[in-house]
Amino acid sequence: MTSKNSTTKPAGSWIQKSAMVLIKFLGWKINNTTHPTTWKKAVMALAPHTSNWDFFYGMLFKLSHPNVAIRFAIKKEVMFFPLSYLMKKLGAIPIDRNKVTKQANMVSVMAEMLNSADALVLAIAPEGTRSYVKRWKTGFYRLAEAANVPIILGYIHYAKKEMGLGPTFYPTGNIEKDIANIQSFYRNILGKYPKQGVV
Repeated sequence: MTSKNSTTKPAGSWIQKSAMVLIKFLGWKINNTTHPTTWKKAVMALAPHTSNWDFFYGMLFKLSHPNVAIRFAIKKEVMFFPLSYLMKKLGAIPIDRNKVTKQANMVSVMAEMLNSADALVLAIAPEGTRSYVKRWKTGFYRLAEAANVPIILGYIHYAKKEMGLGPTFYPTGNIEKDIANIQSFYRNILGKYPKQGVV
């Protein structure tokens, strides 16, 4: 049975093959420490996030792995036709922020999505912006805690032209120590604009 939250397509489709060809043509490679089918449900942290190009390469990764239900949240306001059609095909989940209250905050709303789905990997950029920030937002960590799912460390390393999935991290409840440990994985991974990275 396929979840309504899943956008997976049959393996070996022309979309997957085209994505893999384009990745190779651009001189990039994929290196997955964590096999992408290991977890049906997870939060995928994506860092460092310093450029709009991150979305492009992230979509290439997603399209090259059609059996993984990778999706991402986006403001409902930008989901207008015809952009909405394309974004939904790419895995966007529209969020109506006007309906998000203190009783049903963003973390609880997305945790419910994970709980109700058969398969869902929610991709989140901990920085929350392409610009430099002093501290990561903690929503990705709290979401993993609330939904009782692991955090997969996804990355795009521009210097090496490499992207993929690093190790899987399990929240311990010590948020400051855990985020510091997660950031240590990204310390030598360079975004397109390294000076805008947070770690």
